[in-house]
Amino acid sequence: MAFADPDPLRGIVLKICSVTVFVGMQTCIKLAGAGIPAGQISFHRSAFAILPIMLYLGWRGELRQALQTENPFGHVKRALLGVFAMGAGFYGLVHLPLPDSIAIGYAMPLIAVVFAAVFLGETVRLYRWTAVVVGMIGVLIISLPKLSLFGDGNMGSEQAYGAIAVLVAATLGAAAMLQVRQLVRVEKTSTIVLFFSVIAALLSACTWFFGWVELSWTALGLLAIAGFCGGLGQILLTESYRFADVSTIAPFEYCSIIMGSVIAYILFDDVPTSTTLIGAAIVVGAGIFIIFREHQLGLERRAARKASTPQG
Repeated sequence: MAFADPDPLRGIVLKICSVTVFVGMQTCIKLAGAGIPAGQISFHRSAFAILPIMLYLGWRGELRQALQTENPFGHVKRALLGVFAMGAGFYGLVHLPLPDSIAIGYAMPLIAVVFAAVFLGETVRLYRWTAVVVGMIGVLIISLPKLSLFGDGNMGSEQAYGAIAVLVAATLGAAAMLQVRQLVRVEKTSTIVLFFSVIAALLSACTWFFGWVELSWTALGLLAIAGFCGGLGQILLTESYRFADVSTIAPFEYCSIIMGSVIAYILFDDVPTSTTLIGAAIVVGAGIFIIFREHQLGLERRAARKASTPQG
């Protein structure tokens, strides 16, 4: 990915736009998704995302290069993890209030820290381990009231399964993040984005054999919009990284809980519970601390490299 001149404000605006579009995607899926299998939702989300991504790559003159890969099996592995994560996440999204689904999903970067230490051998010091533990406590505060609903009627059981599904999605999403980190060593960002959407659409299409439902024109339109928003959100996110450091724009991801709560209240009459608000505040705080700590460590590494570089 070619970097433009630093422009943090522009990067932040693009990041907030990407978060807004992704929340719009989730809202469309929630409006359309009642009774629609998660695999069918994943197919439409992936297939309709291909169009804006290809238009974007064509506009940048990167389409031809994006079709070239040195690690096709790596893309398949990343897509498998991503498809299962999407399916689980969409199931949870349909069966949980929107703010709860968003807040529990914040567990993904916390789990990614654990996976990076275990599977990649990255050094994770006490500060980040503490933040991960505190963040997971926040996730439990949000999730436990839902999990306690097992056997408490159909609606209660659906919310319990939804909470588990979002936690599974966060875990698989964290594993997918690690696979992306492996891919970026040899692959271009455009290649990773395009191959994921194409392979994910093909893999999701296989769930047709397990039974899809007939979609109304309204549901089909909502899923098409959701897919387009997914592709557009990925483009906006990619562009935001061209203008600002990750540590600068990453905290704005947490705007989604505010947007999700407003939309849930207006469209679904859902009011976040006190446990959701408390848990979300804890998770967001832990996430921002990890981002801040990563920024500090990055500054220390750069200072160390400058100090070790011979002068003159």
